[in-house]
Amino acid sequence: QVQLVESGGGSVQAGGSLRVSCAAFGYTYNIYCMAWFRQAPGKEREGVAGIYTGGGTTYYADSVKGRFTISQDNAKNTLYLQMNSLKPEDTAMYYCAADPRVLYCDRDYSIPKYQHWGQGTQVTVSS
Repeated sequence: QVQLVESGGGSVQAGGSLRVSCAAFGYTYNIYCMAWFRQAPGKEREGVAGIYTGGGTTYYADSVKGRFTISQDNAKNTLYLQMNSLKPEDTAMYYCAADPRVLYCDRDYSIPKYQHWGQGTQVTVSS
């Protein structure tokens, strides 16, 4: 079983930065792809970034490309999402996700059918 615990959300003005973290506990050795999703009220859950845990290759949604950076610290079993140049439309609950069944990270990172999810951390960007 895998448990994911997010932290680091908060409130920031437009143009500011935040970093959210996701600590993974349990058996994670067979997880090849991890991702960050977000969900705003009344909207569908959106995949914003994914990472192939084996080699560190990263993938981004067009809406965040150039502003967000996904990274991992294998020693700490922690996933990060650095968010720069934040916009009010980035306001959402942010979730990390992991699933040993997701093998093709480039193709599937943004499909919200992961087996394991964190509890979410709120990010609010004011104009």
